[in-house]
Amino acid sequence: MADETATPTSTPPRPPVALTAAPGYQVRRLYQAYLAIWIRAVDPTLTGPQFAVLQTVEAAPGHDQRSLASAVALDTSTMADVARRLETRGLIVRRTAADDGRRKLLYLTEEGERTLRDANTRARLLDQRLLEPFGEERREEITHLLTSLADHWEGLTENP
Repeated sequence: MADETATPTSTPPRPPVALTAAPGYQVRRLYQAYLAIWIRAVDPTLTGPQFAVLQTVEAAPGHDQRSLASAVALDTSTMADVARRLETRGLIVRRTAADDGRRKLLYLTEEGERTLRDANTRARLLDQRLLEPFGEERREEITHLLTSLADHWEGLTENP
């Protein structure tokens, strides 16, 4: 039972070692920090998933939402929401596939191309800042490690 007479201190408690030793906790910390810096350094209104969709649509115009969702690691309902928001902002157009009225094919608009070009420049600068403390060789190693970890964790979701 907690001591109810203890006076609160102004110093917040440190996370316990059991928490800081958990890889998921550290990934969450990284992601929270990444979101905060993305808003300031890249774009306050374009989210990371929206940026990923724009990049993927640019690389593969005319592909359907479902295949693009897989490419950017979004579930299909989230992808539909992201695509709708991008369409509302005039950054993409969704066209119904001629062979299947349920499939929506995505294309960038001119505004989408401009927005992506501007955000991509700032995102690449952010990438450099994020890994700034490490030399080029370590940056490649860290990126490879993060990719391997993401691949492994995604595999665990498929085969629990």
